[in-house]
Amino acid sequence: TPLPVVAVTTTAGTGTEADPFTVITKEETGEKVGFGIDGTFPVLSIVDPDLMRSVPSRLTAYQGFDALFHSTEGYIARCANVMSDLYALKAIELIGAYLPRAVRDGGDEEARAMVALANTLSGMVESLSSCISEHSLEHALSGRHPDLPHGAGLIMVSLQYYETFLGHAEERYIAMARALGYRDADKAADFLEALRRLQVECGVEKLRMSDYGIERNELPELARHAKETMGGLFALDPRELSLPEIIGILEKSYC
Repeated sequence: TPLPVVAVTTTAGTGTEADPFTVITKEETGEKVGFGIDGTFPVLSIVDPDLMRSVPSRLTAYQGFDALFHSTEGYIARCANVMSDLYALKAIELIGAYLPRAVRDGGDEEARAMVALANTLSGMVESLSSCISEHSLEHALSGRHPDLPHGAGLIMVSLQYYETFLGHAEERYIAMARALGYRDADKAADFLEALRRLQVECGVEKLRMSDYGIERNELPELARHAKETMGGLFALDPRELSLPEIIGILEKSYC
């Protein structure tokens, strides 16, 4: 039984002040696996955006996208529900509106506060719904290449990942696009455009796996590693992904 956890969050990315989850890395094998039980849920959380004002611009962006994907994944997960949907759409809306401001000016108090709120809401989405296999893929990347920041890895695979499910959650994709600020969205692909715009606004649209030592010939093994270490999240995807599709997401994302 763990000692009671008191969380004082100094970043806006993991949302763990509002969920029980941890990540454990076994460095010898590159296994990076999520874990959580009732006893790891914080008994007290303090969210003070002033503690986040010194986070560098690039890390602010990476962390903000991690929070975003906690909500987008949770929103299209098979276990999504009425309560998680409420928190997810509000978090997506806040990140779309305020993350670019926080990236441009870390001292923007309103932007920091709203991104911090979005992060906490995204943690609630994690508690009520779940991440899906986007996180499994990224954990395989950064588990084997620990210099890769988690949020950066998620950004790298995100466009190809979400494109894979076009046609399987259309109304939810439209709702996410509108929440991100694409007010006239009327088709699922508009979410991809909204996501692409947000990446450009935050200056993270040119991230490259190769800059972190990932080689193209590794990708099939990384895909298999994702299934072996965090395969449970694949079961919550909008539809089942085959191994060739998973490899394809990584290969199309590679540069």
